Amino acid sequence: MTAPALQLPGPLVTAAWLAEHLGDERLVVVDASVLGVETPAGFSWLSGLDDYLIDGHVPGAVFAELLEEFSDTAGRFTFTRPDLERLEQAARAVGIDDAATVVVYDTAIGHWAARLWWLLSSAGFARVAVLDGGLTAWRAAGGALETGFQEPRAAGVNTLAPIEGYWADIDEVRRIVEGESEAALVCALPPSDFSGETGRRARRGHIPRSVNVPVGSVVDRDSRTQLHGPALTERLAPATASGAARVVVYCGAGIAAAGTGFALRRAGHTDVAVYDGSLEEWTADPEAPLVTLES
Repeated sequence: MTAPALQLPGPLVTAAWLAEHLGDERLVVVDASVLGVETPAGFSWLSGLDDYLIDGHVPGAVFAELLEEFSDTAGRFTFTRPDLERLEQAARAVGIDDAATVVVYDTAIGHWAARLWWLLSSAGFARVAVLDGGLTAWRAAGGALETGFQEPRAAGVNTLAPIEGYWADIDEVRRIVEGESEAALVCALPPSDFSGETGRRARRGHIPRSVNVPVGSVVDRDSRTQLHGPALTERLAPATASGAARVVVYCGAGIAAAGTGFALRRAGHTDVAVYDGSLEEWTADPEAPLVTLES
């Protein structure tokens, strides 16, 4: 007889919940960390694999390579979401199948974990949660660490099927900008990037009609745990002020957007999408308008 599935308390689990269930054969714990580094040649994304191997990870956790395996490396933009076949292969490679319950974490503020949560959830994989506070919270709770490589469990069948509404494309964003589609447009980048004072793209600023809910504003910066209740409602207020049922979130490459989008879905907003190409795609079109502080 097949064992019943390990149920999650919600899309977010605590370090205490993870510690209680660690070692359960139905549980797959995933480190989804990616690092941003400044090099002599400029800014670059770097796999978090070395930190996972050397600095340590949650015992039994496997590593998910968001830079390559969980992205379409043939896509025009960084972190282009993979098609369903590639996602299924990448998920099975780290031990995720129909029988698994997945907890994802990262070493940052949870947006990388949220990105993997978004990929899996949008493909119909229901039993996936983010570890609240990631590795920072795990360490603060006295959780042990392991170093070295963890061989993934052998995965069986992984049945994925897309769920509508999780993703927005450039055409939908254009309709929002032109007032042809009723939706809130939210930028998840820091305020200085939103205003155009800073930014790594040649063209700076934000997409017209958008408001700013930085991914860093929906977490406690010290503990890196997610905000809840009135504190979260207050931070999300710009995204919900219009009363629009649909919210489309963007950033530079769809990662911070997943973090803010995850917070919106946790708060009960069911029609939330990530604009996958985000500003990498939008700013590549010289005719696509941008707003800066001076505009």
